[in-house]
Amino acid sequence: MQALVGQDAPFDDGREQRKLLAGLEVTTKSVERAAEAMGADIARQEKHKIDRAVQLDLPILVGEPGPILYLQMDGTGVPVVQKETAGRKGKLDGLPAHTREVKLGCVFTQTKWDKEGYAIRDPGSTTYTGAIENAAQFGKRLYVEAWNRGWSRAEKKVVLGDGAEWIWNLAPQHFPGALQIVDLFHARQQTWDMARLLFPNDTKRGNAWIGLHQKRWLDKGKIAQLVASMRQTHTSDANLANQLRIEAASFAANAARMNYPQFRKQHLFVGSGVVEAGCKMSSAIASNSPACSGPSTVPTPSSPSAAPT
Repeated sequence: MQALVGQDAPFDDGREQRKLLAGLEVTTKSVERAAEAMGADIARQEKHKIDRAVQLDLPILVGEPGPILYLQMDGTGVPVVQKETAGRKGKLDGLPAHTREVKLGCVFTQTKWDKEGYAIRDPGSTTYTGAIENAAQFGKRLYVEAWNRGWSRAEKKVVLGDGAEWIWNLAPQHFPGALQIVDLFHARQQTWDMARLLFPNDTKRGNAWIGLHQKRWLDKGKIAQLVASMRQTHTSDANLANQLRIEAASFAANAARMNYPQFRKQHLFVGSGVVEAGCKMSSAIASNSPACSGPSTVPTPSSPSAAPT
């Protein structure tokens, strides 16, 4: 009971709930110890399952082919207690870190699309998994979740995420053969960010630049033309010129993952909003809890209807 009331609210609130609902007097520290002990136990059990899964071939589920199965990945910073950031650098030079990155993944299915051809996520099909851990560990965690959800018999498999390098390093390692898609809205944001840097005081020219790079090239999947155009954009600012080169290289590296017209024809999702919603929920919950430390702060719901935590 103490672990339950202590998992998603400040521990003192859990103490009050115990008193109100069960008539039991406990200390705030007692709720904290119970919640953290159970969280650590859950983390140990999960690690054991993951280690066994990656050492052995997981069984291929038999039966009728499944629908389109999606994997989405993302990361978000959550506030943690001070001991969890000891020795870690903050985002600003000379300042300590106040957050740790949670890596979050979700799995869901799709069997339908609307009359305009846009994909519809199957109701109740989404599960989340995540932890405060490095990409290599998280890749194994998501691998197990995908196989438990029927990855082996899905008719079509899709990995969808933003342009983060760690995502596209994990995709071929754990999910070979899956169709890879970079979130369209992150790609659009990249072009908007560059327009603001290039034309900070000229909205008209900035909008014209966006029209060329986003509407004409990006949305039409013509990434080679977009990259060439970015590389031909001149600026006297050396730092900005270097940023342009970096962005152009990023688009070039992800060209095959940005064939949005082709993905639309297949009635596939091209946005990673499902996992982003989970990241926002994780951040919100962590911000309201004093217990944020270690992998156990992001439990892994197993029920398709479970909310991201």
